Amino acid sequence: MITVLVAARRAAARARLEALVAGSRAVRLMVGPPGMALGEQVRTLRPDVVLVDLDGERIDTALHGLRSARAGVIVLDDDPRRILVDEPAVRGLLRGVLPRDAGAGEILAAVEAVAAGLVALHPEALDALRRREPAPAASDPAQPLTARELEVLGMLAEGLGNKAIASRLGISSHTAKFHVAAIMGKLGAGSRTEAVALGLRRGLVAI
Repeated sequence: MITVLVAARRAAARARLEALVAGSRAVRLMVGPPGMALGEQVRTLRPDVVLVDLDGERIDTALHGLRSARAGVIVLDDDPRRILVDEPAVRGLLRGVLPRDAGAGEILAAVEAVAAGLVALHPEALDALRRREPAPAASDPAQPLTARELEVLGMLAEGLGNKAIASRLGISSHTAKFHVAAIMGKLGAGSRTEAVALGLRRGLVAI
């Protein structure tokens, strides 16, 4: 069971996220004592994932005390593109970035992905980061793909879409999308087709 702690400045936003988490059978909501700082709640409750609604709050203020946290931190922001581009200091802390209006399915898929050790980035955030940062040099070693990512890459080579991949693996389409995004990021690919081509070139997949 994945344990989740919700943090939000406004009561309405916190209630919405807590209701969403509480309504899922795959996760368990954790609630800290009233008035306890977020960092202390995380150290006391030790959740797997911390879901933070920024709602205009400065990210360094919202995430204060989480530097040493082992939990996967997911933030929801009105503009998910700015987080990874304008706030480089927190990149190592974040495991997920989503828009505040993300649907229940997308949020829960991100929670599952982060709890499994993946990074859950909204496509807008990922695209903004790619445009801002230079591509790695050709001599740089590629980030290794996990066994599941290699499996998904093979399905991409078969021409399968996210829904078909999800069906074959028994996961949600959102989780499949996160796997594809992670593969493209590690390979430095700008498209699914390029990811397959790079995979073939590096001997990661055969068709």
